[in-house]
Amino acid sequence: MTNKTEQLESLTKSLIESIGEDPKREGLVKTPQRVAKAWAHFSKGYGTKLEDVINGAIFNEDCSDMVVVRDIEFFSMCEHHMIPFFGRAHVGYLPNGKLIGLSKIPRIVDMFSRRLQVQERLTHQVADTLNEILDPIGVAVVIEGRHLCMQMRGVEKQNSFASTSAMLGQFRKSSETRAEFLSIINK
Repeated sequence: MTNKTEQLESLTKSLIESIGEDPKREGLVKTPQRVAKAWAHFSKGYGTKLEDVINGAIFNEDCSDMVVVRDIEFFSMCEHHMIPFFGRAHVGYLPNGKLIGLSKIPRIVDMFSRRLQVQERLTHQVADTLNEILDPIGVAVVIEGRHLCMQMRGVEKQNSFASTSAMLGQFRKSSETRAEFLSIINK
């Protein structure tokens, strides 16, 4: 057992006690271990390296048509309340002589979503990363998320969701390019 795991278990036991529960109760005895394991998964993006995610899957290709991967499911933790938010990411780019393996785009979304996050930053991290590694003509990212911090507490609006976007290069400059991307992701 690592020091990090032990710390998470101890914190969880203290939390259970602080809310008035008995950590020795049958249903809660193993909760600290389960929570530590869950948080290792929720936060695995901190230990993930972009080079390992990409794993050499950038290819020189004479292609200039829009590439879109849509409906990428993601799960993250709100950094303000440490409560989940989740939804779908839609990512597109206009190649400039380089393509990335399609499966790498959802992996990049996962790398950034498996950290304490705000949706706005997550959206820009995905866009900026693709822009940096591919040097494309443009990148577009739209993320739609449901935030349990808004649904379970605070305003308690269960049917609300947030949309964020990052448009770089041609997607920012050209309303036609942006409209094409938006029509593809809204099918």
